[in-house]
Amino acid sequence: MFESLLNALPVALQLGSLISLVVGTLIGIMIGALPGLNPVMAIALMLPLTYGFDPVIALGLVAGIYNGSMYGGSIPAILLNIPGTPAAIATTFDGYPMTRKGQGGLALKTACWSSAIGGIVSALALMTLAPMLAKVTLAFGPSEYFWVAIFGLVSIAVLVGKDISKGMLSALLGVIIGLVGVDAISGAERYTFGTLYLVGGFDLLIVLIGLYAVPPVLEMAEKRNASYFNADSFRVTDGDGSLGLVRRYWRTWTRSSVIGVCVGILPGAGGNLAALLSYNEAKRRAPDPETFGTGNPIGVAAAESGNSADNASAMIPSLTLGIPGNLIAALVLGALMIHGLQPGPQLFTRSPDVVFGFMWQLLLTAMLLLLLGGMVATRLFAQILRMPTALLVPTTLVLMAIGIYTVNGNVTDLYVMLAFGLIGYLLNRLAFPLAPVVLGVLLGPMAEQNLRLTMLISQNDWTVLFTRPISLGIIILLATILLSQSWKALRLRRHSARHDS
Repeated sequence: MFESLLNALPVALQLGSLISLVVGTLIGIMIGALPGLNPVMAIALMLPLTYGFDPVIALGLVAGIYNGSMYGGSIPAILLNIPGTPAAIATTFDGYPMTRKGQGGLALKTACWSSAIGGIVSALALMTLAPMLAKVTLAFGPSEYFWVAIFGLVSIAVLVGKDISKGMLSALLGVIIGLVGVDAISGAERYTFGTLYLVGGFDLLIVLIGLYAVPPVLEMAEKRNASYFNADSFRVTDGDGSLGLVRRYWRTWTRSSVIGVCVGILPGAGGNLAALLSYNEAKRRAPDPETFGTGNPIGVAAAESGNSADNASAMIPSLTLGIPGNLIAALVLGALMIHGLQPGPQLFTRSPDVVFGFMWQLLLTAMLLLLLGGMVATRLFAQILRMPTALLVPTTLVLMAIGIYTVNGNVTDLYVMLAFGLIGYLLNRLAFPLAPVVLGVLLGPMAEQNLRLTMLISQNDWTVLFTRPISLGIIILLATILLSQSWKALRLRRHSARHDS
């Protein structure tokens, strides 16, 4: 295997391959940085154009768009509190507060390095551990996926925000929103009220941009003469050099990258879950967890390395078993089939140059982020924030509207976005965290479907949920988090009660 891997390196370093990597990475950063656009859309549009290309060049474009878009999503998340991609939700928690504190440049640089490190670790895992890690995927059944979804949902609700009850209520609201549409198991309509628009449920991108993008714009409009940003916000001081970042964050990068790789090999989990779990773990282990959410750069480092570490590892079940880990992995399988290559174990023996070359391309594009990412972020997109607030508010709204309209070409989507924007604005005013809402939309249906599948397979035997080893391990982790957070909340109440008396 390692001999084939080394033989494929010259293939990945061909001039045509290198050009496709640079072009794909730049396109990916741009796509990720524009709210409403996403890498799935970009790759789907690019695939037909690559039909006459060499497979290595076509896959180079895909690798560049994939890694570039994951980092690109962090740019508006940090600068405008708008997640460019769903995986950038956790980046907003500390990235935007850093910009408001005049540390936008440091936040962008931290995100760039973290994305690159996560992508590199993920690519190395794909190169060295693919066959072994693919077996882990086969060990997960519906009951394990149910507990993974519950673990992600409950841990975010408990760890994000200061009030556990508000976090749980936010998560419940997200689950209710996620249940709108056709039931995937029975085919029955739920909460559609006879409206054709709701049959397909709410589009995640519309919910995401509505909840996260509209409230900050409304807050800026309230203070139209306020000046939030200046040129100094995007300067990185000498003390924030690359070696300083490595010394400061290597533990966070290591831990978050491992979490991202583990989440990536689970089909359907996604970078959003990897980022949120990485953020939670960083917060749980930090000596000052109360600083998270107020502009702690460790939060940015954990979120970005976690979501990028999901990229290449999501290809592990795709390339080894032919089981796509996410939508982009499914498109990669489509790209291989377009060029006459059949995904699966035989791919490694019949076309080793292509499959191992693609692994090298994922590694090289992650490295390219260090050269291209910061330059694009600070010299292009960061300039938007130097506009007067009177221009920034309508410009941001127009960009959001264009992005949302391009998804389905439906004007109703714009009204739904504004409705979720008002909901998000109200939740912010009432100090309810928004992250559990979005995660509820993502993981609520996943938990429900896998629970019902488990019941169907086991013929309504509930004990199956608690007896399988992996499920039991996840339950223990979940119980540990709930007990530790409950104990912390109890101690805080006792301390405040003594202080008041």
